[in-house]
Amino acid sequence: MPEPITPVTFPPAFLWGAATSAYQIEGAVREDGRTPSIWDTFSHTPGRTAGGEHGDIAVDHYHRYRDDVALMAELGLTAYRFSISWSRVQPTGRGPAVQVGLDFYRRLVDELLAHGIKPAVTLYHWDLPQELEDAGGWPERDTALRFADYARIVGEALGDRVENWITLNEPWCSAFLGYASGVHAPGRTDPAASLRAAHHLNLAHGLGTSALRSVMPARNSVAISLNSSVVRPVSQSPADLAAARKIDDLANGVFHGPILKGAYPESLLTATSSLTDWSYVLDGDLQKINQPLDALGLNYYTPTLVGAAEESPKGPRSDGHGASDHSPWPAADDVAFHQTPGERTEMGWTIDPTGLHELIMRYTKEAPGLPLYVTENGAAYDDKPDPDGRVHDPERIAYLHGHLSAVRRAITDGADVRGYYLWSLLDNFEWAYGYEKRFGAVYVDYATLARTPKSSAHWYGEAARTGTLPTPETT
Repeated sequence: MPEPITPVTFPPAFLWGAATSAYQIEGAVREDGRTPSIWDTFSHTPGRTAGGEHGDIAVDHYHRYRDDVALMAELGLTAYRFSISWSRVQPTGRGPAVQVGLDFYRRLVDELLAHGIKPAVTLYHWDLPQELEDAGGWPERDTALRFADYARIVGEALGDRVENWITLNEPWCSAFLGYASGVHAPGRTDPAASLRAAHHLNLAHGLGTSALRSVMPARNSVAISLNSSVVRPVSQSPADLAAARKIDDLANGVFHGPILKGAYPESLLTATSSLTDWSYVLDGDLQKINQPLDALGLNYYTPTLVGAAEESPKGPRSDGHGASDHSPWPAADDVAFHQTPGERTEMGWTIDPTGLHELIMRYTKEAPGLPLYVTENGAAYDDKPDPDGRVHDPERIAYLHGHLSAVRRAITDGADVRGYYLWSLLDNFEWAYGYEKRFGAVYVDYATLARTPKSSAHWYGEAARTGTLPTPETT
């Protein structure tokens, strides 16, 4: 007889959530005082996105949020992570708030609470007001100061009802895809500017954390979501180990160094000295950045495999973050990126749940005692309705089962993981990929905007209701 399968069961208070971001789902880009963000500008620039697609309508969540919240409740979700559109709240990135913009988020929060769903607010998910980019964007120190003002405005408006807050989502993407490789908005290709942007994003996090705490109840939690890479060397040779260390510094240490430890890694400063002298790190900056956190969000999709390059790469580069003639890794032309083995998603990303376990355990050691959340994890597949209109996605169910099992193993191994946010609730605008890649647990017909929960949504909902992972075979 086969061995009985031991159920994968989670702690009773574990949060079962889904995540989205404002520009990817809201639409209504010209309504109620909202002005363009860098993603409006970027996506309307020819050649920047697949098919010239943009988020003008996206999936129209701005008008359909009540139905979307009802769908979350029907599925059994207990938490929802969403982001605020900065230019909907503060159209120029400075000055007083537009109350009608804040009112949308007040209504959304009230709707979530009325359905027993715990809201988690992300203040910044890549959509900088265009006027701030025109003034220099994240490479300029003033942008961090403006972010602190914005954080205070939103904290005052929602802090009485929202307990879980995230300052920035994936600042690595904002800095290095936005300002080094140029595959994300604002599409600049200046490696030195990308390092300045990274520092000012760190400063924005620190100042924003202080601003939130100055206006919110002490019970509220403030965190940041990092897409920390699981960087593995292709061999144990000294050259390959050095390559892995360099990428680890650029992917991880550049953020968790100052945020968690109050210092940039010396190896990072040395490796990038040909590009910058880091003189924009002013006295007191590191103390402002190194604010005590209440939690840490980890976003994970796939590991990174690197080694020493035999020669500088020529032509367009692709390391899982889009093809570009420009690297998102400043001063790392001596590093080669290798394809990791195994099955892949539609993004070309290798499916490897062991990387999520490794990431969680790393930060359990890097930040002992700090509660952790998996704030993004998911997969894109080529989902299509069957003749009956149902959408079966067994690959996504297997993906979720594997990664949630890795989370549970980490908890067993002593990690304090408090919740998991599936990326994403809905199929949506997938940045430079336009609408080609479907990450949603809920299928969206882009012609009609009708929502259809995929089989993975029902599987995940059962997990949320029972606290136990259903076996993929039975769904």
